[in-house]
Amino acid sequence: MVEPGSRVLDVGCGDGALLAYLARHKGVDGRGIELSMDGVHRCVTQGLSVIQGDAETDLKDYPAEAFDYVILSQTLQAMREPRTVLQSLTRIGRRAIVSVPNFGYWRIRLQLLLTGRMPVTEKLGYQWWETPNIHFCTIKDLVSLTEEMGLTIERCLIVNRAGRITGHAHSGFANLLGEQGVFLLRRT
Repeated sequence: MVEPGSRVLDVGCGDGALLAYLARHKGVDGRGIELSMDGVHRCVTQGLSVIQGDAETDLKDYPAEAFDYVILSQTLQAMREPRTVLQSLTRIGRRAIVSVPNFGYWRIRLQLLLTGRMPVTEKLGYQWWETPNIHFCTIKDLVSLTEEMGLTIERCLIVNRAGRITGHAHSGFANLLGEQGVFLLRRT
């Protein structure tokens, strides 16, 4: 979804794997913001331009349209104010790429139904009391929120357990069969 040579901000960039990949294979001018100092150190030792910061408080300091793309991967559900974060992402970048785990995925539903307990899966590998996920959402929930916020979904990839793309967000089975959704968003 990222065009070669773009200016990219990776929010919550972790160890910098995505930034390094985009720089190497797409020639992007990449920057990152990461909460953990350990993650920042790992990025900087790879030669990546990453600062320590909290997305929920620090994104307000970035100017509008400073980047072509702002990426938030598998983190929105851990934010206290996901709506505010989405507004910041789409203000800072001409486009935002947001990926989320789908809590409506059939394996999660089945595990909850059969065991009566909060599911633990490969992608959601935490017990309920230790999870960083504070907002459990489905693909349908995220689509609904973007519509409510007046954001346009330019593209959406629904990814199954094997990492294969299985459809788009508005298909009838996306919420059931997709383990995660990847959304390309922009302000309307």
